[in-house]
Amino acid sequence: MSRKKDIIKDTKFWEQKMKNVAFHNLGCKVNSYEMEVMQQIVQKHGYNIVQFSQKADVYVVNTCTVTNIADRKSRQMLHRAKQLNPDAVIVAAGCYAQTGTEDLKKDDAVDIIIGNNHKTEIGDILDRYFAEKETELTVISDLSSYADYENATITAGESRTRADVKIQDGCNQFCAYCAIPLARGRVRSRKPEDVIDEIRTLAESGHREIVLTGIHICSYGIDFDDRAWERGEVLPSRHEHNEEMVSDYRGKTKLFDLVEMIDREIGPELISRIRLGSLEPRVITPENVERLVKISRVCPHFHLSLQSGCDATLKRMNRHYTTEEYKSGVKLIREMYGKAGKNVAVTTDVIVGFPGETEEEFEITRKFLEELELYEMHIFKYSRRKGTAADEMSGQLTEKVKSARSDVLLEMTERHSEKYRERYIGKEAEVLFEEEKNGFYTGHTADYVKVSVPADYFIENPTGKIVCVFYNNIL
Repeated sequence: MSRKKDIIKDTKFWEQKMKNVAFHNLGCKVNSYEMEVMQQIVQKHGYNIVQFSQKADVYVVNTCTVTNIADRKSRQMLHRAKQLNPDAVIVAAGCYAQTGTEDLKKDDAVDIIIGNNHKTEIGDILDRYFAEKETELTVISDLSSYADYENATITAGESRTRADVKIQDGCNQFCAYCAIPLARGRVRSRKPEDVIDEIRTLAESGHREIVLTGIHICSYGIDFDDRAWERGEVLPSRHEHNEEMVSDYRGKTKLFDLVEMIDREIGPELISRIRLGSLEPRVITPENVERLVKISRVCPHFHLSLQSGCDATLKRMNRHYTTEEYKSGVKLIREMYGKAGKNVAVTTDVIVGFPGETEEEFEITRKFLEELELYEMHIFKYSRRKGTAADEMSGQLTEKVKSARSDVLLEMTERHSEKYRERYIGKEAEVLFEEEKNGFYTGHTADYVKVSVPADYFIENPTGKIVCVFYNNIL
């Protein structure tokens, strides 16, 4: 403890200078969004933001715990921060801070621990730490039961063209392999008016595309009272403390209601594109897809989570759909968008090497994915997570087997992605340009195909604009 006391023994030093704070983010889009929130908050409290590689007075690592590797990277970045400046205050925030609190308390490199649902307090926490000469500080809440949504707003995204907008937190699914419900707690939805206010602010800052993101956005609104929602009111569910609040959402969602509200309230002159985060097959119904097709600004790019192409494996994973339901969802999306004359991209996540996955089960998955020909697949090797059901399962596979299966699917997704992009060759494509680098302007189509154009092709800077260009080769 004496080491930590020495760091802040001269309080006047901290009062006489603007303190520099450096941030490093690990993990998902939700974490990225929350890091931007924390950056804006500490700036309002008078702190100066610097690069993580620079010498700073405070280092904040926004941690991740989705895999064992994520845990290790979180610890490594905390220790790297201490090496950059041994006298700095080191802050561990986020998911690993939430689940690995006890380990972090024993780590001499860490001074402050901030759990999920407390990130908006970071300015006050740092002020208190310095003012009260704290030697260590832990701010963690139990998220295993009902909690309020921690409302936070960003005024400008890191990218000047596309911005993530967080609409919910938490997950009630408890997939056998996943520690995120332990780190994020139960489903908590953001009020629609707060979502719309943030989108309007981002649009005024020059953003043209927003991405609706969250931990499990298909569960959006299940914590709102249904009768009040029908009256146009947003109230917590009367069952907020009952088992209903922690159960599977059963395909019931208010996500598409929210998308329609955004379309009504925010004009196309402000926001040109609305992109959705990860979805599940159970929300892909004819009614829901028809609603999305009618909203021209909804990007025809759907990340439809799969995890395995084998029903036996899906059952062990505690996923709540079958491969037939998944295939039907993909077919429905392609047919309905095809009738509307639009290219549509479907992407997914796949876990290889789940406990008990036999060669026969993996081959079923491989054949299933070969048949679907999805635009992109994110391939993950199964990682044991303490506290999950899969951690206790027999049939744990070796890293060698996992890597071999991963390589098979990585080769497949490269082929399928190239085939999808080839359909653009010789055609015009509308591209939202995002940045200029090394003499090229780069952006994405609505279905998320990356496009690069030589800078001398343009008379004026196209960044932040949707421009129709001729596509003559694949990247």
